[in-house]
Amino acid sequence: MVLSLDGKGIVMRREDLREATRKAAENAQHKLDRRLSKGEKRGRRRMATVAAVYDLTPQARRPEDVLAELRPVRDVSKPRPRAGNKRVWASVEKSAEAVTSEVFEEARRRDPGCRRRWVVLVDGDRHQIARVRAEAKRRGMSREVTLVVDFIHVLEYLWDAAWCFFAEGDKEAERWVTERAFAVLQGRSSDVAAGIRRSATLRDLPPDKRVGADDCADCLIAKRSMLRCDLYLRQGLPIATGVIEGACRHLIVDRLDITGARWSVRGAEAILRLRSLRSSGDFDDYWRFHLEAEHARNHTSRYAGKPTLRVIAGGASS
Repeated sequence: MVLSLDGKGIVMRREDLREATRKAAENAQHKLDRRLSKGEKRGRRRMATVAAVYDLTPQARRPEDVLAELRPVRDVSKPRPRAGNKRVWASVEKSAEAVTSEVFEEARRRDPGCRRRWVVLVDGDRHQIARVRAEAKRRGMSREVTLVVDFIHVLEYLWDAAWCFFAEGDKEAERWVTERAFAVLQGRSSDVAAGIRRSATLRDLPPDKRVGADDCADCLIAKRSMLRCDLYLRQGLPIATGVIEGACRHLIVDRLDITGARWSVRGAEAILRLRSLRSSGDFDDYWRFHLEAEHARNHTSRYAGKPTLRVIAGGASS
C-alpha cells in the first residue's frame, strides 16, 4: 500500500490568503504600473495539500530497467506496475498536518491490522518528511512505515549539478547525469555526493558557481536513508511519485489554475472535493447521499410530526 503527499499553490483572493502571505501581498510594491518586473508576482497563492493512497503489486526491477523507462521511447512489452484501488483528494482549507493524518486514517481503514507493507513516497521536502514521521510516531508506526524519496526529484538535482561542470546543452552532461543516476539506483548516493563535491573543489569553482553541485550533494547525504534504491527495486517498491504528480495536475492545475482565476477558500475547497470524488470513483455514491441529505433537509425535517398529503388512486386523502 502506497501513501503519497504533495503541495500545490492556488491563486487566491487577497482576503483568503494565509496571514503571512496576505501581509506580503499588501506590502508588495511593483516597479511598473502596467507590467510586472522580473521576480514580481501579480497573484499570490495559498498552498493546497494533495494526498493519494493506492495499492500496488510489487514488481522487482533493476537499475537498468528504470533508466530504460526514462527514455523518450521505451519497451512497451514490459508493462509498468499500475496503481489500483486508488483514492486521491486535496484540501486548501485544512492544514497539511490534518491531511497527513487523513492519509494515515485511510491507510488504517484499508489495513487495520498493519499486515501489509506501507510505503510513503515523498519528494524530499523536509517539512513534509517531518510531518509524515511525526504522524507515524504518534500512531506508534515508525518501524512499519517505509519512507522513499522520489527518484525523479533526485534526477533534477543531478541536472542542476551537471550545469556547474558543463556548458548549457553539452552532450557530455547527459552522460555524466546518467552515470550518477545509475549509481544512485545502485544505492550509492553517499558516494555520488562525495564525488560531486570533490569535483567542484578540484575545479576550484567559486561559491556562486557551485551552488547546484552543493545542493545536490546535500540532498543525497541528507536523504540517503530514504534513497536505498537498490533495496527498493529488489523488493518491487515504487521509487517515483507519478500518481501524486498526476493528481496535482488533474485536481488543481487543470481546473483551478486557469488564466485570471482568483479563488476564495470556500469555492476552491468545494471544487477540490467534487473533483476528488470524481477522480476516486466515489461520485455516484456521494450523489445518492447528497440527494438523501437534501430530501431530509428540505422535506423530512420540515414536515416531521405534521399530517402529510397522501396521493391515492382516484383522489387524495390526508
